Amino acid sequence: MRVAVVAPQSGPFQILGDQIRAGATFAAKQKDVEIVEIDESCEATGSEAGGNGDALAKALAASGAQAAIGFLCTEGLAAALPALAEAGIPAISLSVRSDVLMGDALKKGWPFFRLVPGQADEAEAITAFIARNWQDVPFALLDDGTIQSRDLTESIRNGLAEKGMSAVFTDTFRPAQEQQIALVRRLAKSGATHVFTSGDHNDTAILARDAASEKLFLQVLGGDQLNAADQTVPLANGVEAVTLPDYSALPPAATMVQQMQAEGMVAEGYVLPAAAAITLAAEAQGSAEATSVPLAEAIAKGTFQTAIGTVSFTGARDLAPSPYRLMVWRDGRFVEPD
Repeated sequence: MRVAVVAPQSGPFQILGDQIRAGATFAAKQKDVEIVEIDESCEATGSEAGGNGDALAKALAASGAQAAIGFLCTEGLAAALPALAEAGIPAISLSVRSDVLMGDALKKGWPFFRLVPGQADEAEAITAFIARNWQDVPFALLDDGTIQSRDLTESIRNGLAEKGMSAVFTDTFRPAQEQQIALVRRLAKSGATHVFTSGDHNDTAILARDAASEKLFLQVLGGDQLNAADQTVPLANGVEAVTLPDYSALPPAATMVQQMQAEGMVAEGYVLPAAAAITLAAEAQGSAEATSVPLAEAIAKGTFQTAIGTVSFTGARDLAPSPYRLMVWRDGRFVEPD
């Protein structure tokens, strides 16, 4: 089988492209897959992105690949998908979460799959967690005023309202401040003991620090934005996040991680998702040949054992099951809770 690996080969995203190529190449050796590397530009927007998409589509068509993986950036993939559909080449993205693009793909029959959750999945996962675990506690909902943060918190608020739950306190705080004492005191006055914030890692670290300094016990929960390194203020142990796990620390990845370490590789970032994409593409190709169905159909209907766990796709071509889970910050990283 020949698989095109579409990832940046230069520029600010090259390091992520290197991770994709490393994971794909490693898995390809195990699955007897030939890799064709294709550069992806993530710099252009608007009409220029369409031009990059055309160039990407032509490169993929000329590659002779039966499938393509990678695709960090939305614009080029969106422009290339019609040509990929015409050529019968399924695209498996490791990064693109756009629900609009997926909706277009479903409507127009483009063979688009993704090994990441959709945009709405994060809000659904957080809402489900709060509904299960915070029914009998006073909780608050915070956002930092940015569009992404505000939309996430509003989606959670609406989802909880449908379940008959409401926050005792909601607020929009100013991000990138050196302290949040005033916010902490408003939280204390509200009586909230649990708080969800859609702010970033550093703002959440400041909130948790100032709550401790004011002797206010708060169970702090965040979303995927917390899954980052400490900056000016270390995040306190015990802060929780509904986020994606570190795949390298999970049992399905153990064997491949050890094999990679033996070759001096580090299973970080996109390395394991890229390896998983190659594995499922190769297994789906075998199934497609055995049952005489198109490769895209074999991917859509298959269940695959990969380095990131058991992978299948929903009817909407989203990753199943959702990888979001509760993680707890301990000593500089998110880990599975006890």
